[in-house]
Amino acid sequence: MKNKNKDLEDWIEFIKNPGHLQDKDKTETTSQKKKIFVFDLHGYTLEGANTKVKKIILDCYQKNYKNILLVTGKGLHSNRQDNVFSSKDFNKLKNTVPDFIKNNEDVSSIIKSIKTASKEMGGEGALYITLKSKV
Repeated sequence: MKNKNKDLEDWIEFIKNPGHLQDKDKTETTSQKKKIFVFDLHGYTLEGANTKVKKIILDCYQKNYKNILLVTGKGLHSNRQDNVFSSKDFNKLKNTVPDFIKNNEDVSSIIKSIKTASKEMGGEGALYITLKSKV
């Protein structure tokens, strides 16, 4: 019975002060230790994601960030087969964002590499971008 009361007390305290939890809706986070800029693109349209990605890359380059982690998701909810003008692969940000970057001169010129993030950083649902150093 003592453990139940302690659990209840802990839960009540947690509900009162959940400040230590990361707010997913907070748009920008950084890890100062590794100088990584992290951004979650869930919920963005293709156009909105491309616009935001370009801004992020250019801003990070100006601020001397070396690495960017873009959380794109795996695209599991992007299987739109009801529209003949829409490709289920084209709807996935994990596929379209790298293509946008490679085909946009403003950002591709400052990119050193783009790869799927390590499993610990999001794996198939995230892109790890390394920027070139400013001259």
